[in-house]
Amino acid sequence: MSDISILGTGNMARTIGARALAGGNTVEIMGRDQAKAADLAKALGDGATTGEWGTAPAGDIVIVALLYDGVVPAVAQYGDALAGKVIVDISNPFNSTFDGLAHREETSIAREVAKAAPADASVVKAFNTVFRHVLEKGRPDIFLAGDNARAKASVGVFVESLGLRPLDVGGLNMAHWLEGAGVVTVGLANHGVGNLDFALGITELPV
Repeated sequence: MSDISILGTGNMARTIGARALAGGNTVEIMGRDQAKAADLAKALGDGATTGEWGTAPAGDIVIVALLYDGVVPAVAQYGDALAGKVIVDISNPFNSTFDGLAHREETSIAREVAKAAPADASVVKAFNTVFRHVLEKGRPDIFLAGDNARAKASVGVFVESLGLRPLDVGGLNMAHWLEGAGVVTVGLANHGVGNLDFALGITELPV
């Protein structure tokens, strides 16, 4: 199984942490508010520990569970402490009306993370197309984008430990389109589906 560090103490950090522990992984919680990080680790139970914000994460996989505008600054702050790590960006950079992306150019938060991270770190985009409660209670497909095949494979193994199916969509340039898919899920929730109790997935024809 995997050693996971999670930067953040919000709902997605809690949900991923809980599923990770249930899947036999170790989980380290790191938050700017040390008390909140300790409280979350305690709530998650055995196998969860607390790390000090800004120090080298214990996990080989570092999941950045922060609002999109805090992701790149956090990675930049950690700097060389992330050397050799697999960094997983789960953020959605929605605009103020939730019908487009906050960045206008064809980039992504994940690509900007790659610019800020140490050269030997690898960045993977994942989990951003799934609503939190669906991740908690369902079995959604998890789409992955990244340039390093070994890093994507390690994240894929982690996703499988959660009882979920990882699906590789290509290189890190595809993270832009995964962020766009996040916008699509909001549009479906507001219109075609009419609720938040779903996730995007792949249906395969029988062989």
